[in-house]
Amino acid sequence: MATVETRDIRKHFGDVRAVDGVDLSTQEGELLVLLGPSGCGKTTLLRMIAGLEKPTGGQILIGGQVVNELPPRDRKIAMVFQSYALYPHMTVFNNIAFPLKAQGVPKEAIPQKVEWAASLFGIERLVHRKPRELSGGERQRVALARALVREPAVFLFDEPLSNLDAKLRASARDELKQFQRRIGTTSIYVTHDQVEAMGLGDRIAVMQLGKVRQIGTAQDVYDEPADTFVGAFLGSPPMNLVERDDHILGFRPEQFFPREAFGHADRVVTLPFRVTRVEYLGADRLLYGILGSPFPEAKVVAKLPWTITAPVEPGERYSFAVHEKELKFFDKATGLRTGPRPI
Repeated sequence: MATVETRDIRKHFGDVRAVDGVDLSTQEGELLVLLGPSGCGKTTLLRMIAGLEKPTGGQILIGGQVVNELPPRDRKIAMVFQSYALYPHMTVFNNIAFPLKAQGVPKEAIPQKVEWAASLFGIERLVHRKPRELSGGERQRVALARALVREPAVFLFDEPLSNLDAKLRASARDELKQFQRRIGTTSIYVTHDQVEAMGLGDRIAVMQLGKVRQIGTAQDVYDEPADTFVGAFLGSPPMNLVERDDHILGFRPEQFFPREAFGHADRVVTLPFRVTRVEYLGADRLLYGILGSPFPEAKVVAKLPWTITAPVEPGERYSFAVHEKELKFFDKATGLRTGPRPI
């Protein structure tokens, strides 16, 4: 087991700063998720940790050792790619055994190690098949078994579930989390999927334009976003962000209810809300609309669970509210979180 640390790590492609001074430090045995939109630098950062990209500047440490000049094979890491990168002409057995042969493991010891790795992922019966004979979920398990058999100090995952359909991705996510907890190996996982990130990560590092905007637990980054980017990137629908004077007011759609739903609660901020469209999502309703004074024409969304039965019709005005403690304030010029402001 080892930790991973990056110190002011940078990667420039010409004038493009793909990774721009990132400082990260994992904890032993944790699963750290790098989350962000396409082009934010998360995969480039992962590839530098793996040794597949050379940094423009900064240091990468694995287990306390600077590894900038070490080739990938000497970094004690195992990487699982989005494509799984299985050898199509090899059986499952030989795919899993390949890194052992490359490491010079004695031939007689290989079958036992392959059997051990395959049994962890329930693919023992598939060892004589080739990748083309496997489903997407089975190929993903083979890729994980091949990574595990090396007994690495660190696992690196580059969107390994993105090729699976939604239902299979949910079950694979659960399997992957259980696997990581069972082996306790420090892992870094890249994804653009916030549901995946929040379901898997012990901590999440949210990235934008080559920088880490915030790092913390899923609850930390969701409940207490450090800036408007994090607030808007996390959540479905995302956080409502409403401009006023020199600041921006933020609140989550699921915290914006009809005023009567709050009963006699105090410290509740009431806002006039004209509903323009309603979407029914089974257990929830999404109400799209426009605020009135003091935020005229600001577009917001309310997310009402089935427990709130108040009839709401498009085109009508209602008194909606949010509790004062749920309001977040951001500086309009920088987007950074600030202290409370008068509304």
